[in-house]
Amino acid sequence: MEFVKPTIEYAELWPILVVFGAACLGVVVEAFLPRERRHLTQVILAGAGLVAALVGTVIVGTGLTSLGDGAARGLIGGEGTLVIDGPTVYLWGLVLVFAIGGVALFAERRLEGGVSAFSGQAAALPGTEAERQASARGLDHTEVYPLLMFAVGGMMLFPASNDLLTMFVALEVLSLPLYLLCGLARRRRLLSQEAALKYFLLGAFSSAFFLYGVALVYGFAGSMQFAEINEAVRNDVDNEAMLLIGMGMIAVGLLFKVGAAPFQSWTPDVYQGAPTAVTAFMAACTKVAAFGAMLRLFYVAFGSDRWSWQPMMWVVAILTMLVGAVLAIVQTDVKRMLAYSSVSHTGFVLTGVLGVQASSELAEGQVSSLVAVLFYLTTYGFSVVGAFAVVTLVRDSAGEATAFPRWAGLGRRSPLVAGAFAFFLLSMAGIPLTSGFVGKWAVFTVAMSAGAWPVVLVAIVASIAAVYFYIRHIRLMFFTEPEGDVAAVTRSSPLTSVTIGVCVLATFVLGIVPGPVLDLATNAGDFIR
Repeated sequence: MEFVKPTIEYAELWPILVVFGAACLGVVVEAFLPRERRHLTQVILAGAGLVAALVGTVIVGTGLTSLGDGAARGLIGGEGTLVIDGPTVYLWGLVLVFAIGGVALFAERRLEGGVSAFSGQAAALPGTEAERQASARGLDHTEVYPLLMFAVGGMMLFPASNDLLTMFVALEVLSLPLYLLCGLARRRRLLSQEAALKYFLLGAFSSAFFLYGVALVYGFAGSMQFAEINEAVRNDVDNEAMLLIGMGMIAVGLLFKVGAAPFQSWTPDVYQGAPTAVTAFMAACTKVAAFGAMLRLFYVAFGSDRWSWQPMMWVVAILTMLVGAVLAIVQTDVKRMLAYSSVSHTGFVLTGVLGVQASSELAEGQVSSLVAVLFYLTTYGFSVVGAFAVVTLVRDSAGEATAFPRWAGLGRRSPLVAGAFAFFLLSMAGIPLTSGFVGKWAVFTVAMSAGAWPVVLVAIVASIAAVYFYIRHIRLMFFTEPEGDVAAVTRSSPLTSVTIGVCVLATFVLGIVPGPVLDLATNAGDFIR
């Protein structure tokens, strides 16, 4: 086999390099800077790195648009290990915007009396003297910032991957830091560590499925490159069983990462046990990156065999929406309710995946499946980050108060905060004049255009069920008399307040004037094949 000298297009890849560079500098800061000076340094370093990467993403996206021919750029290696096209740049922008909000929530210290929500000494056993001393000294883990940056780097690699091996590496790079972050909560340490362990074990199990599926698809196609896999799918009919089994196993790994049923069992436990700032970051960024990778894999590598994988997606989408909506109804904890809501929204996004893939196959004025999914991920990301940011503010003497009874009458005590949370819930329910309504309209429309009306029918039923538990919680906040101890809203620093404000504004604007963002997603074009 002849060796081909790899080429790296730094001009298009530098946003990823900035993120990984900031992550490595964060590790150096942890090694050499005194502990009392690390927090501010890490916050500035992570924030500056993300902002610089976001600016770079805009520059790269503008350069791609100026080409006017949809050409792929930013290739690594002669065969294109990474591909930076319009959808990739759009997904990068989403991940970076939500990650900036995540850094702001990570940096919040006023709510815990001058310390962050992260453990002072993660290695200490919960309830031991070592842990109490660490808390009394006001210690906290500033390693969370380089961990977040490494996760963001993996999330940027994931949808840009153009072969199966790179996609698996990106999956692990984004997952491993999240396993650690989930177990670093300052309060309810055992619950946090349990959540991290469940996430790690189930994640390792799904990664094994993904890797074995990669081996089977490689055995079928003789290559891991998406273009060559697609060519093999078009021409090879002798090993269809190997292709279908491999495709199914790879789908297991991706469906686990997006939290689709029946692979959603980790979602409520991890969302509840992890520090809420980590939950907000995961709920938005991980879903964006994982769906971006799923779209590229099934549209580019397996696009020629969509009649084989679409029935599977029909079943998974229907099951996911029903499981999420039904189980959310019986929850009595806000974070678990939002977790099952996230499962239901995964089903809605999968509904959009079933639509027509290429813009060239659509009539003028219609949007493609890719555009609908990108817009839905945008609307949902702002709503879920804002909702979890509000959850961090509602507290009692034991910390965050997530039990439903503690929220009773919150709208009378803190109408502004309760109103913001109600607005996010209404958006998730798909009520008109919110971004969620336009997002659901988009994914339902593209699914109907592809003939997936049974899935859309179930989606409408699930949306109606979701309206019930969202409105129930709004009623609890504004129209229910409190009984016993209730929670209060703690005054936060500008970091959390600005994050909530931006999310409210984005949710409102995208519901009233969605056109510019829809046009931006449309102008991103299709994946390079």
